[in-house]
Amino acid sequence: MGEQAVALSKAVKYSSAGTCEFLVDSQRNFYFLEMNTRLQVEHPITELITGVDIVREMINVASGCPLSLKQEDIGINGWAVECRVYAEDPVRFLPSIGYLSTYKEPLNAPGLENVRVDTGIVEGSTISMFYDPMISKLVTHGETRDEALATMAKALDHYCIQGVNHNIPVLRDIITQPRFVSGDITTNFIPEVYPDGFKGRVLSEGEKDELVAAACYMHISREDTAKQFLNQERQSETVDLEPQDWELVVKCEEESVPVRCGWSEDGLEVSLEGKEEPLTISTDWRLGEPMMLADVDGREVAVQYEARRGKTLP
Repeated sequence: MGEQAVALSKAVKYSSAGTCEFLVDSQRNFYFLEMNTRLQVEHPITELITGVDIVREMINVASGCPLSLKQEDIGINGWAVECRVYAEDPVRFLPSIGYLSTYKEPLNAPGLENVRVDTGIVEGSTISMFYDPMISKLVTHGETRDEALATMAKALDHYCIQGVNHNIPVLRDIITQPRFVSGDITTNFIPEVYPDGFKGRVLSEGEKDELVAAACYMHISREDTAKQFLNQERQSETVDLEPQDWELVVKCEEESVPVRCGWSEDGLEVSLEGKEEPLTISTDWRLGEPMMLADVDGREVAVQYEARRGKTLP
């Protein structure tokens, strides 16, 4: 394909940045599709695996300067994956417009490396109906494809966008689909994997339990803080001032989950009805932060909450 792209460029005497696209069949035969006389939105992939600043080379060529390197100077290092983060309803695949009340990129998340975000917006920006609703290009790099995908999944979990609908849920679901991870991808992937459309991520039982534990932590932290402000701890000496146990009912999807919680030295212990062992959740999360990064029985969990009907709910 590279040889064919070069031959085509020479045939038309093309001398700037461009992108040739091909289709490949199951027997690895390839067919020319089109050429775009510009960079494509996927150019960060090439930059990460080659280490070449393609935009800089393009500008230099447009200014009449020669390329700073030859083809034999370019190697390939590892794998890169790109997700286009869009302001759109992931269920109906329709654009979403509005004010970005919260926008936190996953560049500084603990333990996240080899992450790149190309964007032109900041917190407070408005996504309008007059332009492409793409928010950013999120790109991750790794020595292997599996490593790049794992980093992407974590980066998407740590990407916080509020104020508009966005497609992160469907992106996150796609890159963790076993078929996608194995590389069994065709142009029929979406209709075959989502024949009825994307309906939201199907949580495992363990993920539901972790979400319930995080919701309990948020709720109890908020209630404890409210009591301190209302001076409710200034009771008579006959009142037991030890940390109380909490009996809650958490609604997760359509299920109501009875829970009993209590503080321990390791964090909040959450006992779910029907489960033999409690979950222990610990975190440095504080009220007002849009994202909770927590440890639930040794597993790293990222949970976001958003405002609904004027109230902030987990």
